[in-house]
Amino acid sequence: MLDLLPNPNTAARQVELAVSRLDSLSTLPCVGVQLYSRLLQGHFSPSALGDVIEADPALAARCLSLVCRRGVSLSGTGFSLRRALDELPSHQVRDELLSVRAFQPFELDYPDAGGGSTFRRDLLLHSLAVACCAREIAGLVSPRADSELVYYAGLLHDIGKLALREIMPKSFSRIFEQAESETESIRTVEQRNLGLDHTIVGKHLAQQWQLPNAVVLAAWLHHGDTVTIFKDMPEAWIAAVVQLADSVARQSNVGVSGSFDMPEAPEPIADCLGIDIEQIRQIGENLAGAVAEKSRVLDLNSPNALVDYCRAAHTAAGQLAAKHTELSIENRRLQSSASHLDFTAEFLLGTSSAAGTANIAQEFAVRWQRFYQTGTVCLYVAPSGEPEAIEAVVVEKLSQTRLVSVDVADNVPVIPQVIANKFEVVNACDHIDWLLEQVDADFDPKRTRLVPLLCDGRAVGAIAFELHYPGDAELFSEKFRLSATIAGSVLGMALSRQKQQEFAERFVRLISRPKIAGDLPAEHQVRPGPIDGAVESLTALAEMAAGAAHELNNPLAVVSGRAQLLAEAEEDVEKREILKQICENAREASAIIEDLMSFAEPPGPRVAAADVKKMLDEAVQLTHRKTSIKDLEIRIEVGDGVGPVFVDSAQIVSAIANIISNAAESYGGQAGPITITVSADEAGQTIKLAIQDRGCGMDAATLKKAAQPFFSAREAGRKRGMGLAYAARFVQLNKGTLNITSEPGIGTTATIHLPQLRT
Repeated sequence: MLDLLPNPNTAARQVELAVSRLDSLSTLPCVGVQLYSRLLQGHFSPSALGDVIEADPALAARCLSLVCRRGVSLSGTGFSLRRALDELPSHQVRDELLSVRAFQPFELDYPDAGGGSTFRRDLLLHSLAVACCAREIAGLVSPRADSELVYYAGLLHDIGKLALREIMPKSFSRIFEQAESETESIRTVEQRNLGLDHTIVGKHLAQQWQLPNAVVLAAWLHHGDTVTIFKDMPEAWIAAVVQLADSVARQSNVGVSGSFDMPEAPEPIADCLGIDIEQIRQIGENLAGAVAEKSRVLDLNSPNALVDYCRAAHTAAGQLAAKHTELSIENRRLQSSASHLDFTAEFLLGTSSAAGTANIAQEFAVRWQRFYQTGTVCLYVAPSGEPEAIEAVVVEKLSQTRLVSVDVADNVPVIPQVIANKFEVVNACDHIDWLLEQVDADFDPKRTRLVPLLCDGRAVGAIAFELHYPGDAELFSEKFRLSATIAGSVLGMALSRQKQQEFAERFVRLISRPKIAGDLPAEHQVRPGPIDGAVESLTALAEMAAGAAHELNNPLAVVSGRAQLLAEAEEDVEKREILKQICENAREASAIIEDLMSFAEPPGPRVAAADVKKMLDEAVQLTHRKTSIKDLEIRIEVGDGVGPVFVDSAQIVSAIANIISNAAESYGGQAGPITITVSADEAGQTIKLAIQDRGCGMDAATLKKAAQPFFSAREAGRKRGMGLAYAARFVQLNKGTLNITSEPGIGTTATIHLPQLRT
């Protein structure tokens, strides 16, 4: 605080220095009571304090400063401080409001101007009056102004006075008394004693706090010749509005401004702004009621405001201290969780998709020892069946690792029953002593624990580790569970991949075996039908596909689910994107598996009499939906003697539609033509359905693979190549045959023979 009425020659500099150190204004105790009572009501919402903030200059200045400092846009019309505060984190708004202290008269050993806190209350009422009046006037200005921003310009136009009262209370009391006794403007007395006045202080303070330019202009120019200034500086219209509002508020005797000279005449300013003076008088008549309504929320006439404020501050301090303790505990918990998330994320991101189980086991065992700071670690994977031997990874001091082969004991499960299907931390020597004896490592029986590596609820392996402090087993049980389960999921996927590779090798051997005698030349046709013995091959392919699909589906679901959980918890943007890619690729793989399952295990055909012409019409409609070609040119010719066929019509329609789609695509986006001819054999046992196109055709190598699953002659990434595979599968299931002949540049003909209904 500054001394009483300093020397005018040095006062201005002292005041400017004091103002530069001022970070906020103080408010009335009754306002503090309202503030704390709202802050302590359950979940804090900045907008819930809107009515208190917009009625008090100290709180409004602090919040406007926060909004501007945080870069919330004030451009455009319809500015709302409540909405702007809701865009900010609630804890930032709360901290700003809690930094505003309440003025307490007992801190001073001299009377306040006007007695006690009366001057502050009366000046607050004056500021409210100017704010309410300015908002009404703004509604009359053409073009219509942003009334809420004008309201805050009016509410904060006298922040210079409040700042002077804050930094030099004794001197300001004397200035107030001189202005009252000499019937002068307080601005004149300030200039005489301080070498500056509250408009300059207000301008500097508004700029220092980064308040909106409208507030800066209002605080600076509201006592100037705004009519003249407005002509050369159009943006100063807001200062003219506030000056007019100040004049109306003083004439209406709402609050005390500290000036005791005659108010500015409203007529010149109203005329400058293009407002009828009768409208101004009407605003003045309603002003007292508007201010009373606005200030009611602050409870300005409370007789026990100071006592209530101290009680509310004490309660708030207690609750905030308890909340701080709670948040500190939660912060420590989150830090622990974050470190475990880093551990598992580094393991996942550091694991190659081509890595074998031994490499994965070694990588995880080393990380486990390092992260949990354990002694010797032994990790082993349990393959399905009843193996005679298993491989185990042993990690000793300084992360030294070795891979050992261990014989499985007779009549002893590789995974102890107690952890085979659920997670528990058990004493390792009670369950796998046969294994620990063979790995040639120095385990302390009292300190060694065993946990399962679970995948989809089943242990695919286990990890034994020596704890330096046995009590850590209970303390870190949940962390052990999370880390071990993630490792189990990855190892389970690796085991499934090994099985899938075995299936793939057998798959290739089947589809690559030599043609049997009687096959037609490969350059002319593909016959996945009974006449060339391919039924056996197709059935074997289906069995391989079913086995591979079943083995892949579960680990893919686990990978997708775990990756999604990690992505949701990951804050690092790059790591989150990698995890999302894992999730998306797992889903794409699952979709491929679904195609494989559909091919391998289609529903059994429900055969019944079916009209051939009706099936063809349905197949054409289905083709239109599957392709993007408009006005597809398809000609259908059904010969005499063609009767109903005995098939599952839905499966045959799907098969025909797939063949027509391939025929349409052979034209490279053109409309056709595609010719479908149907005829019956002389014996009346089968019908022949030929689908012919004049498209690009296929060479011998392409024709040979045309009906194989996942084969496509188109570039990678376009389709999965299941169309003709499905067609051949459905035709075969319905006791028919599919023959395909093709020549490059001439076209392709697909011929289907189906059993005809016997009469």
